[in-house]
Amino acid sequence: MAGTGVRDGVPGQRHRLDRSRETETGDGRIGASRALGWLLVVTGAAGGLAGWVITLDKFHLLEDPGFKPGCSLNPVVSCGSIMKSEQASVFGFPNPMLGLVTYGMVVAIGAALLAGARYRPWFWLGLNAGTLFGVGFCTWLMHQSLYEINALCLWCCLAWTATIVMFWYVTSHNVRTGVLPAPAGLRGFCAEFTFALPLLHLGIIGMLILTRWWDFWTS
Repeated sequence: MAGTGVRDGVPGQRHRLDRSRETETGDGRIGASRALGWLLVVTGAAGGLAGWVITLDKFHLLEDPGFKPGCSLNPVVSCGSIMKSEQASVFGFPNPMLGLVTYGMVVAIGAALLAGARYRPWFWLGLNAGTLFGVGFCTWLMHQSLYEINALCLWCCLAWTATIVMFWYVTSHNVRTGVLPAPAGLRGFCAEFTFALPLLHLGIIGMLILTRWWDFWTS
């Protein structure tokens, strides 16, 4: 029967063809599925947008200490409280400025993968290490936000979400392709259920936020 290639429209077949981009070439370079490429572009753009808005609001606050950011909605959801804290400039400059650079790099990597780029294992490990640092830094900021500053920033929450999603999907890619050694069972899980990892991670954070201000949310 004619049309036995990609045009068959068999979901499983398209999935396998997409995964074939992850196979290692003769010179040791490894690509990624278009899905991962798009995910990096979207999460990088989301994080970059959050960083851009927070940076602009931070400059407004420096010019006018009485400025109220648009996302300061109530005593809990108060971006201004976050931006005025010491934790907002850990490295001596506003944290979002670091995000503008790193999220921009993630978008560039995602776009390159969509164009068919393949990278050596050390590059994938470096990307994984970078996203791990991002998750670690976001986790520290979450703790500070919930238990020290006692306020939430919605744009920060967007950046946290983007970083967590990109970390788990990059890690899953590296497990599936053997960049990170793992047993066959774990590789199989990552191939089918990667989505469960960021969902669980974000669900835990959501529960912490819910319980931290339970009286406020339910009043």
